[in-house]
Amino acid sequence: MNLKQLTIGVLHKLVVAGVVLLALAFTLNAQVKSTTKVEHGPAARTVTIERGEVVHVSGNNVVIKMENGEIRHFDNVPDSATVDVDGKQLTVHDLKPGMKIQRSTVTTTVPKTITTVRTVTGTVWNVVPPTSVTLTLADGTNKSFKIPKGQKFMVDGKETDAFALRKGMKVSATAVTEVPETEVRHEVARTGKMPPPPAPIPADAPILIEEPAKAAPVAMAAPAQAEPAPKKLPKTGSYLPLIGLLGAFSTALGLGLKAVRASRS
Repeated sequence: MNLKQLTIGVLHKLVVAGVVLLALAFTLNAQVKSTTKVEHGPAARTVTIERGEVVHVSGNNVVIKMENGEIRHFDNVPDSATVDVDGKQLTVHDLKPGMKIQRSTVTTTVPKTITTVRTVTGTVWNVVPPTSVTLTLADGTNKSFKIPKGQKFMVDGKETDAFALRKGMKVSATAVTEVPETEVRHEVARTGKMPPPPAPIPADAPILIEEPAKAAPVAMAAPAQAEPAPKKLPKTGSYLPLIGLLGAFSTALGLGLKAVRASRS
């Protein structure tokens, strides 16, 4: 056998093995089939609106005073959470104290029922009614199954329960399970409004007001204290000037009387 024949033989064996594996896989799929169906109920929507004012911002942490007066701390706010302010998407780093924030949350609740249909076929190897059964599958392997309450089996086109099963019977069973679930979706929209600018200063308002100059305080001189009167007159005083004055008055008086007498004679 040459190399070419050996290569062809190996390839032929690989093809046959692949076909066998595909057939086995198809057989296994045929032995245990499972289908799932999801049915949705009517959706219910609720809208929640929360309003507040930014009072403090530090990094990714925000403190907001809610409309009802409650103070809420929002820590580690992600940069992906944006606020729509005048058409601009602002992140937590763009928030300023005094900004008005509104968060609208639309909650959609959708009830749904997940129905799973599982079909098993095989030959009974062992049965423990009404709890379990072991079936031999087409590939020769044995597999054990739990029997749910009320489970029915098809044997030769007739419906029976686990107590009627016997070893060697070819059976098929279909299990239907329904699981109710509720799907909840949240859609959050954040809008904001910048704080109003400060009121403009009137054009006629004075910019600077000059204060009148204050007079410097004048120090008041302390009143002079009167010198105390001497208790005794100085010894330098004398009566001689007074005696001289009296003498001169007496002389003048005498001369006057003498003149009067002379004028009468």
